[in-house]
Amino acid sequence: MKTPYYIVYEEKLRNNLNLISRVMHESGAKIIMAFKANALWKTFPIFREYGICSTASSVNEMLLANDELECKAHTYCPAYTDETIVKFMEGSSHITFNSVAQYVRFKDRIDEYEKSTGRHISCGLRVNPMCSVIDHDIYNPCTPGSRFGVTADALTQLPEGLEGFHFHALCESTSYDLEKVLTALKEQFGQYLPHLKWVNMGGGHLMTRKDYDVEHLISLLKQFKSEFPNLDLILEPGSAFCWQTGDLEATVVDIVENCGIKTAIVDVSFACHMPDCLEMPYKPRITQALEDVDTSKPTYRIGGNSCLSGDFVGDWSFEQELKAGDRLTFEDMNHYTTVKTNMFNGIDHPALILERLDGAQVVMREFTYNDYKNRMC
Repeated sequence: MKTPYYIVYEEKLRNNLNLISRVMHESGAKIIMAFKANALWKTFPIFREYGICSTASSVNEMLLANDELECKAHTYCPAYTDETIVKFMEGSSHITFNSVAQYVRFKDRIDEYEKSTGRHISCGLRVNPMCSVIDHDIYNPCTPGSRFGVTADALTQLPEGLEGFHFHALCESTSYDLEKVLTALKEQFGQYLPHLKWVNMGGGHLMTRKDYDVEHLISLLKQFKSEFPNLDLILEPGSAFCWQTGDLEATVVDIVENCGIKTAIVDVSFACHMPDCLEMPYKPRITQALEDVDTSKPTYRIGGNSCLSGDFVGDWSFEQELKAGDRLTFEDMNHYTTVKTNMFNGIDHPALILERLDGAQVVMREFTYNDYKNRMC
């Protein structure tokens, strides 16, 4: 197919879903999907087969859960407004508040909604155990001064009517990182846990990574449940569902050289189509490249096809010199990639492809000039 395009592999997606289902079955925890990592809703019929529900952090994510996963959302938003809380009540089973003040502000509204509809909404509070296990501050909600969650010293009593705690302190982390956070949670908020109905352990549980200790995760969750049998346990990873399930296919368009540095310009953009490569930053694996940089081999930066000077990442080495027309496969470009794309510079957006179990490749979406034009006014 003509590049550029993202391709998602159904077989790899189902492998992840099978593992996640096993963790749910053996641990007793409920695992729901975070749309901030994956919102390719044309793949959601596959997720529905496994009974997967979702979390939401915006009205749009909540509506997508209602429409395409056919479930009410577990909603958390840093701040609700008079306008958004009405919509969130209609489409959510759980609503978590970032502060006690927000909960107090909207509690009566939720009570009135429940009386008028006969449908209960379980309210929770995001707490911050300030247990930092993440190296990159841009993804660390437990840094000093964080705007996320109530710290233990700011919570003097459990607000009336509150049914759950939510924390999020991980990012592509291990079960041993979760163990550290759970220890901090019990030390700082343990007196409240016997009086709650649920604890949402947030995302960042990368249980589908091949070196992840799944058995330890299961035993850890079972142990926590045995300590607090009154609690339903909820995890809401994003990356784990789509880890290593898709790639971004690109083509080399030109080779340029400046001050002895060769750059292969491709028909995709790091800034537009792989923004985490610049934000974290990190260097993705390219299938056609060598595992490690070897300057005795042809070595290149890879440059995006936008006018942003910093739209490049490097270096990669190859067995042969690159030339215009060569294909490059950027691996693991499903989670947190397709959801964060943009149309800066009017760069063509890659098509979205699903490879079925039988090898058939289905075009889920292609993008045109009108998609770019209609984002503007």
